[in-house]
Amino acid sequence: MNKILLLLAIFWLASCKSTQDKTGEPGRPNIVILFVDDLGYHDLSCKGSRIYQTPNIDNFANQAVDFTNAYANYPRCVPSRFALLTASYPIQNGYVPDDGFAISTIPDKKNVVKAIEQAGYQTAYFGKFHLGDKNTIHRLGFQTTLGAGHVGSPISYFQPFNMPKRKNAKVKKKPIPDLDNLSKKGDYLTDILTNQVIKYIKNRNPEKPFMVMLAFYAVHQPLEAKKDLIEKNKKEIANFDFGNQPEYIKEGAGRTKIRQDNPVYAAMVENMDTNIGKVLQTLKELDLEKNTIVIITSDHGGLSNDGFKRRNLATSNYPLRAGKGWLYEGGVRVPLFIKWPHHFKPHIDSTSVIMLMDIFPTLLDITQHSTKPVDGKSFLPVLQQKENWTNRTVYWHEPHARPRNTGESKASAIRMGDYKLIDFYKQEKVELYNIKKDISEQHDLSDEMPEKKAQLLQQLRKWKKENNLIER
Repeated sequence: MNKILLLLAIFWLASCKSTQDKTGEPGRPNIVILFVDDLGYHDLSCKGSRIYQTPNIDNFANQAVDFTNAYANYPRCVPSRFALLTASYPIQNGYVPDDGFAISTIPDKKNVVKAIEQAGYQTAYFGKFHLGDKNTIHRLGFQTTLGAGHVGSPISYFQPFNMPKRKNAKVKKKPIPDLDNLSKKGDYLTDILTNQVIKYIKNRNPEKPFMVMLAFYAVHQPLEAKKDLIEKNKKEIANFDFGNQPEYIKEGAGRTKIRQDNPVYAAMVENMDTNIGKVLQTLKELDLEKNTIVIITSDHGGLSNDGFKRRNLATSNYPLRAGKGWLYEGGVRVPLFIKWPHHFKPHIDSTSVIMLMDIFPTLLDITQHSTKPVDGKSFLPVLQQKENWTNRTVYWHEPHARPRNTGESKASAIRMGDYKLIDFYKQEKVELYNIKKDISEQHDLSDEMPEKKAQLLQQLRKWKKENNLIER
């Protein structure tokens, strides 16, 4: 009997040790969030791009849960980031924030980031924040911050990052803090941010779990990349046969780009992928990979549209319609990959509707088994393949249209199951699509299905009324 008990005790100790990560704490995974700016759904070779080469993300996607129905909560930077970091629709007191003030007023009872920090996690934020200063980031729950602040995009991707030069010689923007002092002239911004994240991971306290967010400024404008990558992509694009595919088509007040033929943007995407590969390799080398949750996603669709003002467009989201600024799929559908070895079985989820505002509630559920009174919800059961969120209802409200820059009109939208309705309320125009059958949103069903149109429009207006949303 004593021998049996001894064997059981040995087995129990061994199983406990196997569940421990490098922090020495059982069941407390590290977290790495790799958040790319302006990356379109089809800007990855694993998502169908025939121009951009993203081998590191492609390989990661094969080992992760790949959500093909993942959405940003807004088709522009500030409200989308607000939604991610507050786990809520980008609404506050009936207003959709387009500056950083709103996030500084989030109460602790709704602060999902702070809840993870207070549970003993080391927390760090690197890169684009666009929602306030360092004090705001610290109040949100990130202890360490670098290269983050009010600024939405760099003056230059080459050091000195805050000094106007060449074509952008007259540009005036708030400076990116910290990084000029950590780099030398000519260094590339995406490389420097990645190197600092790797340094942080290597020098962290190994006795505690960590959560680090690397929010790239790439692949947002200005379009600047390393010369060798630009030349490489120029040759590849020149040899690519686009056939009869037009370069642009008319959309709203401007054009939608249909070809992925910008060699500078292609070079920026490839450099971003290389840097993601460096972070993933670091986790592997430090034996952290097995107990680290890694998330790769984007804040909204790629910049593929202009308006009254013609501009140098970065990419194409085709076959998705339109892009940044629009509530069509090209503006709000984003890549989303999540990996946690031995916990989430790699697979493609092509049906569940997931929003960026769901990410932190899911992390809180995993790390603390708790929730907060927010709009986002934990999709841990979906990751574990215990649930499917096919029939979920989600909403968007976009009152800050920029017809001059990206061509869109003010609009609200609802997706309920397979159907999506867009209400261009200032134009008094409503469109209805079956997203499952018509991913390109070309066949407007509003006249063919008046009952479905009325049902979704009534539900959308009810949601807007409940949230005091004024059609500004």
